[in-house]
Amino acid sequence: MSTLTIAWIALPLFVGFSIYLFPKVDRYLALGVALVSAGYALQLFVAKSPLTLQLLDSFGVTLIADKLSGYFILTNALVTTAVILYCWHTNKTAFFFTQTIILHGSVNATFVCADLISLYVSLEVISIAAFLLIAYSRTNRSIWVALRYMFVGNVAMLFYLVGAVLVYQANYSFAYEGLSNAPIEAIALIVLGLLGKGGIFVSGLWLPLTHSESETPVSALLSGVVVKTGVFPLVRFALMVEEIDPIVRLFGLGTALLGVGYAVFEKDTKRTLACSTISQVGWILAAPEVGGFYALAHGLAKSTLFLIAGNLPSRNFKELKEQPMNTGLWIALVMASLSISGFPLFVGFGAKVLTLKNVLPSQWIIMNLGAVGTAIVYAKFILLPHGKGKPVRASFWIPVLLLLGALIGTSGMYLEGYTLINITKNLAIIAVGWLAYFLIFQRVVLKLPRVLEQLEHLIGFMGVMSLALILLFKMI
Repeated sequence: MSTLTIAWIALPLFVGFSIYLFPKVDRYLALGVALVSAGYALQLFVAKSPLTLQLLDSFGVTLIADKLSGYFILTNALVTTAVILYCWHTNKTAFFFTQTIILHGSVNATFVCADLISLYVSLEVISIAAFLLIAYSRTNRSIWVALRYMFVGNVAMLFYLVGAVLVYQANYSFAYEGLSNAPIEAIALIVLGLLGKGGIFVSGLWLPLTHSESETPVSALLSGVVVKTGVFPLVRFALMVEEIDPIVRLFGLGTALLGVGYAVFEKDTKRTLACSTISQVGWILAAPEVGGFYALAHGLAKSTLFLIAGNLPSRNFKELKEQPMNTGLWIALVMASLSISGFPLFVGFGAKVLTLKNVLPSQWIIMNLGAVGTAIVYAKFILLPHGKGKPVRASFWIPVLLLLGALIGTSGMYLEGYTLINITKNLAIIAVGWLAYFLIFQRVVLKLPRVLEQLEHLIGFMGVMSLALILLFKMI
């Protein structure tokens, strides 16, 4: 099993660079790597015990592959597979598939890392691959958005790296366990860096512009899996170090409300989905014990929605109300929206139920308000008109049907949640959200200021957040 894990981590990097040597089979090689990851993830769910590897003593690499990793790896595998299939009959070059698979492998590495330096290396490789994918179209706009993403990420990682050095100074080890004996300043800097990478709270306001301006398949990757590379370590920290858990949960609450607040008033489809990603990341952090399951539910639904959004007649909701979309496209849009809203028969239902079951009593009211807000956001999509709209290309349906099938198939992971009380409660939350949208928010025209998304403010927030985090940890 140890050899298999090391080979699985190395495979995407080897295949990614090999694609340049065999460009005629670039799609097949990329698809093969994604399918191997899916198989590896599935075996983690049936493994009797977690796999722990420590290489080169305290200076080296520590890996942990368990069920939590399995949820995130499976999400990465399914989303990457769908993106490759979506691009199968396009003019995407070998360069695109190379970067996609390198990104895929680096994301996988993040989900099994258990030491701070290996995590740092993985996150930096992800930043480079994501930068190249965002800038793939080579327009002035895409290059600027990619550079902005890279700059914010590098600043976040600078804070993280300083924190990692302080942890080593205290423990002579980079292992995650060292956080329990690290100075408060070190933990605050590491958490701050991951907040920025994961699109969490105000540190994540870089996300709407980046995700909405990227090409459709890149947006699906970014929202479906890449943001979770900053979230996963925080979930792991919260489960390993008792003092970090309340801070992670607190940021989960704030992020869930901030994201949904922006998404409710957005008039652009892709920006709405991007703001919703911020909110959904908060749901993962609000209950770290079940964060992996919620990450899977969100990753599948959000990547589906971004693939669909790229094929809508317009990005503007007002224009979409006057241009009925293709009925088949609308059905797929409704299914993904219902899942992320927590409707029964989809994985989102079980994820919502399990998360609300594991939040603290003090979180319960706020998270339920967040659930109503999510229903309001996706009512904007579900209530759009449909009819004889422009047909979509046939190859579009293969990846979308794969993801929709996964949304239904993975709902069986938590069958215990299908009780009359849970079903009634979730349906009531969705009904309240739809009613609120129909009676109030559909008529409200409120343009939220985007000044907080400006680069200088994003960087400034990180400095303020570092001080706030130190104060929060001292209060625990």
